[in-house]
Amino acid sequence: MVWSVFVRQSAELVEGCDYLSTVRFVERVYNGHADVNPVILKEECFMLSTDTVSLSPNPLVAALGKPAKEFTKADIIGYIEDNGIRMLNLRYIGGDGRLKTLNFAIQSKAHLDRVLTLGERVDGSSLFTFVEATSSDLYVVPRLATSFLNPFSPIPTLDILCGFYDVDGKPLASAPQEILRKAQRALKEETGCELQALGELEYYLFSDEDDLFPVEPQRGYHESGPFSKWDSVRTETLLHLVSMGCSVKYAHAEVGNFVSDGSQMVQQEIEFLPVDALDAADQMVLAKWVLREVAHSYGIHVSFSPKIAIGQAGSGMHFHTRLLKDGVNQFSTGSGLTETALKLIGGYLSHAASLTAFGNTVPTSFLRLVPHQEAPTAICWGDRNRSVLVRVPLGWQNIDDSMFRDANPAEPAIDELPSDSQTVELRSPDGSAAVHLLLAGIAVAARIGLTEPGMADYARERKVDGDASQTPDLDQLPGSCFEAAGRLLTQREDYEAKGVFPAGLIDSWASHLVALGDVHLRDDLADSRVSVEELVERYFHIG
Repeated sequence: MVWSVFVRQSAELVEGCDYLSTVRFVERVYNGHADVNPVILKEECFMLSTDTVSLSPNPLVAALGKPAKEFTKADIIGYIEDNGIRMLNLRYIGGDGRLKTLNFAIQSKAHLDRVLTLGERVDGSSLFTFVEATSSDLYVVPRLATSFLNPFSPIPTLDILCGFYDVDGKPLASAPQEILRKAQRALKEETGCELQALGELEYYLFSDEDDLFPVEPQRGYHESGPFSKWDSVRTETLLHLVSMGCSVKYAHAEVGNFVSDGSQMVQQEIEFLPVDALDAADQMVLAKWVLREVAHSYGIHVSFSPKIAIGQAGSGMHFHTRLLKDGVNQFSTGSGLTETALKLIGGYLSHAASLTAFGNTVPTSFLRLVPHQEAPTAICWGDRNRSVLVRVPLGWQNIDDSMFRDANPAEPAIDELPSDSQTVELRSPDGSAAVHLLLAGIAVAARIGLTEPGMADYARERKVDGDASQTPDLDQLPGSCFEAAGRLLTQREDYEAKGVFPAGLIDSWASHLVALGDVHLRDDLADSRVSVEELVERYFHIG
């Protein structure tokens, strides 16, 4: 048997473990020898799986002894019976990007079984600005793999995210989650690649000024207490998210710190781990909900608004992405970017302006996208360059174990280091993003980058090594929602291809952006026809 095939097949035996981690485990243990007793291999892989499940902070995973993707209806019913769960919440994401809720008091096993099997009916016209006339009544059906214990309910409660289905029982074609699934399918069918994503969620917390160890303007990056404020909100949120099954990388204080009129504004960030794009979108919505619940419990405000005050750091929602093919990251060579990565970057750049229609959906989005604020304005890319639109971050390439051994002199040498960490980051989106539609658009741009000729060269011509704002002749991002809508309509055929985005949704979305009335935003601000404070207040609780 070919060794690479053996590794893949062996890794598939390990339930509950990250695929790439398992591949490295099998390679390390068997070191290129395929003459292994499959029974012994399966037992060892099972031990690895059990260890991974037992360390899971998700109580359902720990109790059921299996990863969430393998949850069954019988598992959920058994857990509810064994743990005295009295309430069930069906959760789903509306067109405004917020989490919606249907509450059920569990009354019998038959009642619970029916809800878990059939879901419930909802009014689609109240959830979305665009649905077909025949889809005003919709079904919401639980996705069992998304089950989690509600961390805020005083009554033992299980929550489950749902998918939307039309009158014929088919996935609702215009639902944001389904659009993302279709974009992923089209990408996989044409390229064999799957898009993974991880989001960076920046936000501000608002509270009365603290005279003890006052915050220092624009010096919040990775600050620790007592100079950093509200660490407890950040850490509580982090613990809730991992217990709910979200894959979180880390959380920290961010640059933005300032005081105004007796109030302090402190910026923080949560960054996730790369997962399937649909999971990445769901996790971002859950993170906003959890942050709001935790902040509310402390009696303070949280906002994901892209701009709070002129001259202060804005808040973005950057997305790192990578492409996997047969479980292998297509961006890493160990010594630089692959041609596939360059093609993907070309696709992102060629559709960057229209992607703002989904990633920057309020007028204050375009107060953040200004020069000298670590926010992009020009359509270009670069290595480790925070002034560009598409950034290739440090990816642990071209290194050995010398850093580890220098930091830990007593440790032995490491034969092989992970090499699948390389990502490509899109830095334009912010907290107003329609995250499922945005990631669907990113998947469309990735597919076009990989399949249209000349995309790698398109990217090479737009690489910037210095300050992007000082580089002439680069195309610029839109300066308003009005302009973003126009760019979306110009490229609508690309988004509608393969049946990914419904034409009616593109029309409705563009009309919504135009109706925000920001076509002359910067002139209106300059002439005091509208104030930044008024705009911030209007779009304070976006998404």
